[in-house]
Amino acid sequence: MIGIIDYDAGNIKSVEKALIHLEEEPVVSRDPEILKKADKVILPGVGSFGESMANLHRFGLVSVIQDMIKEGKPFLGICLGLHLLFESSEESPGVDGLGILKGKIKKIPPAPGLKIPHMGWNSLELQNNGRLFRGIPQDTYVYFVHSYYLEAEEPEIVKAVTQYGTCIHASVEKDNVFACQFHPEKSGGTGLKILENFAKLEREGN
Repeated sequence: MIGIIDYDAGNIKSVEKALIHLEEEPVVSRDPEILKKADKVILPGVGSFGESMANLHRFGLVSVIQDMIKEGKPFLGICLGLHLLFESSEESPGVDGLGILKGKIKKIPPAPGLKIPHMGWNSLELQNNGRLFRGIPQDTYVYFVHSYYLEAEEPEIVKAVTQYGTCIHASVEKDNVFACQFHPEKSGGTGLKILENFAKLEREGN
């Protein structure tokens, strides 16, 4: 079973549909007991960093997420879910993120002709042998929707980058924690392959 954390963010249904297409067993829930029974967990989402962190606290999910990650359960953050795994975001100054990973969430810098939010297909430059990208060719295109981007503190955790006005850390991986700035559930066959790779992961330590 793959748990999908429901914290009133957008785009959760698309992730569920993609997993059903892959013949996985997704369960959308904010019940800690149900999420703890999942083999793997996904934190998807589109929305505001500050409001989303408030929701995670309100539903009592912050400690649940931290505990599941400490247990070695494979955990995937998507888009806003990536942002929330880090310490803070320029979108919501003064709001603490989950602090699972180290880095800055920054506003995409404006530039002539550059549309923000970034909405569309960009190619990935793969690096550091990311497990999510097994069987995925270099320079493959995936779909992005975002105004803020990650600048990770630890270069070795960055598994894919893309260029959009600046160098965007598009995917990271550290131990059993994975995250994508792009939307695999909206990235066609490539995205389904990434989700399939996640679904096949073993629990850290097994």
